[in-house]
Amino acid sequence: MRLQRGRVFVIFLLAAAALAAAFRFGFSRPMDQASFDALYASPQPVPDGPQRVFHLGHSLVGRDMPAMLAQLAGDGHQYESQLGWGTPLKAHWEPDEQINGFDAENDHPRYRDAKQAVTSGDYDAIILTEMVEIRDAIKYHDAPTYLHLWAKAGWDADSSVRVYLYESWHPLDDPDGWLERLDRDLTRYWEDGVLRPAVSRMDDPRPITVIPAGQVMAKFVREVEARGGVDGIGGRSDLFSDQIHFNDLGAYLVALTHYAVLYQTSPVGLPYALKRADGSDATAPSAEAAELMQTVVWEVVQNYPKAGLPQT
Repeated sequence: MRLQRGRVFVIFLLAAAALAAAFRFGFSRPMDQASFDALYASPQPVPDGPQRVFHLGHSLVGRDMPAMLAQLAGDGHQYESQLGWGTPLKAHWEPDEQINGFDAENDHPRYRDAKQAVTSGDYDAIILTEMVEIRDAIKYHDAPTYLHLWAKAGWDADSSVRVYLYESWHPLDDPDGWLERLDRDLTRYWEDGVLRPAVSRMDDPRPITVIPAGQVMAKFVREVEARGGVDGIGGRSDLFSDQIHFNDLGAYLVALTHYAVLYQTSPVGLPYALKRADGSDATAPSAEAAELMQTVVWEVVQNYPKAGLPQT
């Protein structure tokens, strides 16, 4: 009897915690698929000039990729960031949550406190990056709630700011298969697990645009591997410095994806010999590989409605 009462008490505490969270963050049933898709039926307006961008995330953003994006965009593009190591959006939001690697990752001139930045109204675009494993971000770190909270904070400061969710990837040695998960996870986790519940929490739902870097990675790798390699890039591992972090070639591919979505402009023909954030020369793709990267990026973003471009 005592054991049974203990179980009842634990269940009561869990229910009370869930109810408290519902009151704190608001609760709503995720909108139906048709309503969700309708939010993305119209493309985003094309920016009329250089953008100021805030990057919030972790090492899959890094320092070099935003620096490459700025070089691709040209004069006038500005950016700041707040980063960590494997950091969920929740840890960036909650003051009592630890941000691993905070001192190391933000020891540079482009750092700006995230809450200050997002609520400042200073930015044209806010790019939000959830932790991976994305399944853990949903299960343990309430990814939809914190995507909603960051987006709302940005829109409360400036209703015209564009808010983006950067879709990343998982380790190359994932037991479920790297390409297989990129194919499956976009809808299952990034959209249905994070994005749709987040926009459903809004009083007046509006789109959070997706930067589909994982999808670009998948298509580019398939193209390269189908050809047996492309001038210095033999396969997926040539885009990475370890099992999950991109090297300069991977950073360039991801920067192209950010450029195409933010500026709604084809990246074909952009330069490919760029600098890292510290001013040193990045390892550049060959002209052939760069052209393939640029072409793949444009094909992917034009054919994914949630990237916010007119669809082909």
